[in-house]
Amino acid sequence: MGTTLAMVIVALALLFLGEHSLAIRSGSLCKTTSSGGERPHTVTITEFGAVGDGVTLNTIAFINAMYYLTSFEDKGGAKLFIPAGKWLTGSFILVSHITLWLDKDAVILGSTISDDWPVIEPLPSYGRGRELPGGRHRSLIIGYNVTDVVITGDNGTIDGQGSVWWNWFHGGTLNYTRPHMVELIDSKDVLISNLTFLNSPFWNIHPVYCSQVVIQNVTIIAPLDSPNTDGIDPDSSNNVCIEDCYIRTGDDLVAIKSGWDQYGISFAHPSTNITIHRLIGETNVSAGIAIGSEMSGGVSEVYAEDIQIFNSKRGIAVKTSPGRGGYVKAVYISGVILKNVQIAIEFNGQYGEHPDETYDPHALPRILKVTIHNVTGDNVTVAGHLEGIKGDDFLNICLSDINLRVTSRSPWTCSYVGGFSDFVSPDTCRPLKRKIYPESHCYNLSSNLQSVAIPNRITRWRSW
Repeated sequence: MGTTLAMVIVALALLFLGEHSLAIRSGSLCKTTSSGGERPHTVTITEFGAVGDGVTLNTIAFINAMYYLTSFEDKGGAKLFIPAGKWLTGSFILVSHITLWLDKDAVILGSTISDDWPVIEPLPSYGRGRELPGGRHRSLIIGYNVTDVVITGDNGTIDGQGSVWWNWFHGGTLNYTRPHMVELIDSKDVLISNLTFLNSPFWNIHPVYCSQVVIQNVTIIAPLDSPNTDGIDPDSSNNVCIEDCYIRTGDDLVAIKSGWDQYGISFAHPSTNITIHRLIGETNVSAGIAIGSEMSGGVSEVYAEDIQIFNSKRGIAVKTSPGRGGYVKAVYISGVILKNVQIAIEFNGQYGEHPDETYDPHALPRILKVTIHNVTGDNVTVAGHLEGIKGDDFLNICLSDINLRVTSRSPWTCSYVGGFSDFVSPDTCRPLKRKIYPESHCYNLSSNLQSVAIPNRITRWRSW
């Protein structure tokens, strides 16, 4: 799928939503700082022997460019410019204080040879590859312990050519977990903006154990039947801001995670202060915004607003299971528009996939203080499927100002949940029928929610 087709899909989505089309406003929840400036040094990938014909493998050129750019880390950093062309490459590793800039007609193509994506150790908070025991293929673009990294451009494209990986997955021929498109590990001060991501082999953008991450003005597209092509997955990370994004993929558009069962519990690295602002998209197998199911390190202080989901299975989902441990708390989601969605709100306490047999089934997650406010929906099948865990009720689930046009005769099903509601149509289930009062335990947007800072040098690159 090329960049032109991607743009057509976005335009059709906006047309489909009609009067509810995404309102692109100038306001940003990603705070701008006064630090930074243009990179004092620029090099072009062709200076390292790269050929943009879509056939020549340029992995060595990218590796050599990164090695060269380390010499500028203490000199204000440098920009690696990717000009128009199709630049085929295997996995390569980023360095600190770098801007990877793609021209509007530049395409970084992921190799279709699995050996060009080396196998690495599993993440400690997962204990194994997410799909298979053992290691995992390294992401196309990856950074370890880097700081001040910008991946941006004039709406250039990163294409993972993932169909070969999807076929291996469906055929059961993979030996290791599939690679992500972009992954930052133990890193900080990261910006990803003004790019199109196509056809990722697995998850698209995965900041894990990171802080101060901004993902802004990106388009992420994969076929709706492509397996597990999550859009953006903040994982055991803090101070993450996602805004002005269009995502159309084969799994969750945004999924907030923090490790898997006993590995995530022992690693104990939560995701906190996650902001999602102006998101639009569709997924016919999963959710627009999901928390979990891997949330064993804990998730808190999540704020999402101006969310528009259409032609999808779920709007908002919290997924967990006995054995997960951890918690989900202090979540505030507001300003959601749904159209042609099967389940508007789902809490699933039996999302039971586990890494191995050594997990503790008595490690129960705590789900509390989740507020969902100001939701409208047209042609919604089920308003809510809210299923907690016996002996571990999900508490202080608060719903208000929700108006859904529902086609099912049983709009709500609830078990092992408790909370409050007000101005909800159709009328919600009994455990949530108590009215919301100021003295209730509902979570309101915290004044302590932090803005995510980004350097001034990127503000001029915003395309919306």
